[in-house]
Amino acid sequence: MSNDHDGTSRPDDAQVVVELSGVHKEFGDAKALDGVDLRIRAGEAVAVMGPSGCGKSTLLNMVAGLDRPTAGTVRVQGQDLGRLNENGLALFRRRHVGMIFQFFNLIDDLPALDNVALAAQLTGTGARQARRRALELLDELGVAHRKDVYPATLSGGERQRVAVARALMNRPALLLADEPTGALDSRSGEQVMDLLIDLNQIGQTLLIVTHDPALATRCASRLVEVADGRVAGDRMLEASA
Repeated sequence: MSNDHDGTSRPDDAQVVVELSGVHKEFGDAKALDGVDLRIRAGEAVAVMGPSGCGKSTLLNMVAGLDRPTAGTVRVQGQDLGRLNENGLALFRRRHVGMIFQFFNLIDDLPALDNVALAAQLTGTGARQARRRALELLDELGVAHRKDVYPATLSGGERQRVAVARALMNRPALLLADEPTGALDSRSGEQVMDLLIDLNQIGQTLLIVTHDPALATRCASRLVEVADGRVAGDRMLEASA
């Protein structure tokens, strides 16, 4: 697989999927975000980088509706997340946002297939239909043969593929990835990078938080740099060789 981004232009005519306007976030006296403005359009693959403690994970949590801003607005798919209560936010996440975590966040007591199917069942999909789609996704990601295996027995790469399948279950408008290769060996990390590239090439909107320049330049067409809670840089990336 290869990265075929042309790296030359943003899809300016595409729908805005994420819009942050004047977003501030404070934890006590500490400013995690300090006036962030950011737009992400459908089909973009955006990497967010910055030093530890700069606010990049807080930014991701804002987009996911896991944290609320102290000031400013966060809109995803046109929905002002600040207007939703906790139940509304949970339902919105399940329907519109897929999340991939560094340490997978799989349920240890469920086999791979049920870990994936549960995401759809929580939105009201019947068990049989959910399991059918879960198996299709596991097959597409090359781990269908591990469907009955529990997370502890899966390799790191397999666990991350199961986590990606779970994130895609409800056909999210936006896929968020928080250090998706951080807990993987180099080979598994390369496979996950290829997977993210493939997803973006078929139109999946991606927002990736990473400390790894190789991941950012390979998987994203746009780089947002965060420093001291502010957007310090926002530029298009050239295609990988």
